[in-house]
Amino acid sequence: MTTASLRDKPVRDLARLAKRQGVPGWHAMRKDELIRALVRKARSAKRGDAGKPADPLPDHPVARDTARSAAVAQRIAEARERLAKAKSLASRPEGGRSPRPLRDRMVLMVRGPHWLHVFWEITPRSVERAKAALGAEWHTARPMLRVLQVDSGMRTSPSERVVREIEIHGGVKNWFIDVREPLRCRVEIGYRAASGRFHGLARSNTVSTPAPSQGDTLDTHWGDLVEQCEKIYAMSGGFSPENNSTELQELFEERLQRSLTPNTPRGDMGVADHVQHIPGTELQVDAEMVVYGVTQPGMLVTLQGEPITVRPDGTFRVRVDLPNKRQVLPIVTSTPEGVERQTVVLAVERNTKTMEPVGNEVED
Repeated sequence: MTTASLRDKPVRDLARLAKRQGVPGWHAMRKDELIRALVRKARSAKRGDAGKPADPLPDHPVARDTARSAAVAQRIAEARERLAKAKSLASRPEGGRSPRPLRDRMVLMVRGPHWLHVFWEITPRSVERAKAALGAEWHTARPMLRVLQVDSGMRTSPSERVVREIEIHGGVKNWFIDVREPLRCRVEIGYRAASGRFHGLARSNTVSTPAPSQGDTLDTHWGDLVEQCEKIYAMSGGFSPENNSTELQELFEERLQRSLTPNTPRGDMGVADHVQHIPGTELQVDAEMVVYGVTQPGMLVTLQGEPITVRPDGTFRVRVDLPNKRQVLPIVTSTPEGVERQTVVLAVERNTKTMEPVGNEVED
């Protein structure tokens, strides 16, 4: 290895050779410095190991094949790691909350006539059990959500039937599910093999979505879960004696960091009106607005991060609460693969004032 033989090589090959030869600080060296360091390294190796053959240069066929095989092996290992992460449904504890051991649980919430929101936690041990149970079929298994239509409130009722399967991926612990018609259902999470065999990990509580005819009251934007928590809790079956889901109550109390104490009678929770009561008068005033638009068919649309139903022709329409304050409402369109395409921001403000009562004098 001489200075003349190395000078014709590009810096990339010199850096690769310096790395293989164990030259310290090679990543910060320029071309001339790399050449001098490699020559010194070669002379030192020649003096110390005169009887050993020198390492082949990068342009040697053996060296090229070795480097190519190492690169292929590295890409295969990285691909396997990505596939393993996409397949694993094991949950990680979230920071910022009181420490609590993970356990298998699944909670289903109603977010309106056309949307369900499901949340889950799965332990790594349960994933390993699924892998052992599926055996050779594990290689073809895919993470899956199954929507089960329920005709009664019994958890083991044979009247349950699968009406939809949704393929998901690891690294997430919640999912929005669109609903077209009124439905009484629960959701199950697990792995489905190519043969159709399904291994379940957890099941949710049972919920009933409201009829579309109630959309004027219920089909609103649930952007602020804190303000709407009691209503969403009731619509998700939280107060139903038939359901009695402690996991649903636990989830709400964990997220809100307080006990769930509804301020509205249970019988009215599902259709509670958001009406502003003005003291000293008989007048009650509230306001809402309609946001509508059009995009390309097949696009996904969100308002403040929440999904909006898009009709087949690309049009959409949603009713939004208009509280007595200023709001900034981002509307984002994206492809089904999740690539953002365009964002439109609406800034609106409501300023409601109560005027002094005015009466007419009555003549005798």
